[in-house]
Amino acid sequence: MTESLADLCATDLLARYAARDLSPVEVTEAVLARVEAMEPTLQALCLLLPEEAREAARASEARWRRGEALALDGVPATVKENIATRGVAMPLGTAARRDAPPSPEDAPAAARLREAGAILFARTTMPDYGMLSSGLSSIHPLTRNPWDPTRTPGGSSAGAGAAAAAGYGPLHLGTDIGGSIRLPAGWCGIVGLKPSNGRVPVDPPYYGRCAGPMTRSVADAALAMRELSRPDHRDGTALPPAGLDWLALDGLDPKGLRLGLLREAGVGLPVDPAVAAVIEDAAARLAAAGARVEPVAPFLTRAMLDGLDTFWRERAWSDIGALAPERRAAVLPFIRDWAQAARGSSGAAVFAGMSQMGAMRDAALRAIRPFDFLISPVAPIPAFPAELASPTDDPMRPFEHIGFTVAFNMSEQPAVAVPAGLTPEGLPVGLQIVGHRFDDLGVLRLARVFEDLRAPLPRRAPAAPPRAPAR
Repeated sequence: MTESLADLCATDLLARYAARDLSPVEVTEAVLARVEAMEPTLQALCLLLPEEAREAARASEARWRRGEALALDGVPATVKENIATRGVAMPLGTAARRDAPPSPEDAPAAARLREAGAILFARTTMPDYGMLSSGLSSIHPLTRNPWDPTRTPGGSSAGAGAAAAAGYGPLHLGTDIGGSIRLPAGWCGIVGLKPSNGRVPVDPPYYGRCAGPMTRSVADAALAMRELSRPDHRDGTALPPAGLDWLALDGLDPKGLRLGLLREAGVGLPVDPAVAAVIEDAAARLAAAGARVEPVAPFLTRAMLDGLDTFWRERAWSDIGALAPERRAAVLPFIRDWAQAARGSSGAAVFAGMSQMGAMRDAALRAIRPFDFLISPVAPIPAFPAELASPTDDPMRPFEHIGFTVAFNMSEQPAVAVPAGLTPEGLPVGLQIVGHRFDDLGVLRLARVFEDLRAPLPRRAPAAPPRAPAR
């Protein structure tokens, strides 16, 4: 696979900008060319801003020439549709909000990237209200996986995962409330970090909701986190500034680390043998490097997952049920049917569901207590067919695939998806590394160790895919 300027990591771009042998203008044109070539198949973007990108690239080039470069100056970046950027509407992936007004200001994460000089050239797709692990939406064309366009990229950061894997520049911003960064990262063969809750300020904050980077290397994720973790007064749940040296990734010795291997989530879909084989290989490589890898008993229960489902349905129905009938009819049928099942739920049932989210939190924290880190699959299966809303395609069983990810949103622990290998069919499989609360840097450092231990993998989807029929 021939590498183009669009494939370079952010760390490489910044080094070459500083050496004056590469310009942000050249890189921006290469990224826009990649988008032009791939986007008819992938449909990863809901908005492309080529002229604004070119203008920003010229301004960045001038700053580099003057010696006034910013921290991410000239690095192309995309932003997920539910992260506000000033002057751009935010329909949240649903035709029910087709006429959403422009946002008056950047959300915290978008503001930090812009302040650091990143070129925000596009916004990426998501499913309706961000409540699917697929690229299916009532307002956008179907988003597809660059490794195999017949497969989903995952979701809800669907476009971000596809864009990162296809080489639409190096930095992509997603959100995660139950796996929405890590699932597409795992299925698209990229790195996706769900930080400790509050590490990256968000607006508005919500139970389990995080924003984080989706990149093709651990070093780029750390580079983004250095900026994304800066404070913002709009998030009353944000952590105090920690002064972490985000770029200090090297030097972690796996020898003596105690790693808990979670082979089964405890509920949901069984682990596919091809996924299990990749994860066992990852565990063996870490053990060979000196880590103590020990099994962890599954801790997620049916009551926990169903309780969370009840709470999330009611949360969704409180919005969807309040819509005018014609707007409600515009919502993706899967999402509408899923949410509508909460109609008439009692306050006691919703409270009981919320309580199960707390039980999930406590179980996750107990599971990691004896260990330095937990490792697991990101998802129990490889990427499923693109046209399905979920692996089961059943709105009454919507979350059977999130058993390895969702608990760590409730427990507020940092968790990263890192590429671990490929199935026999050539589909990516992600390894999830989970740390203790607030040990975001430790998670990235172990992920960096694993990057060196694993078998070589392509930095992006290895070839331009054939065109798939548009939805």
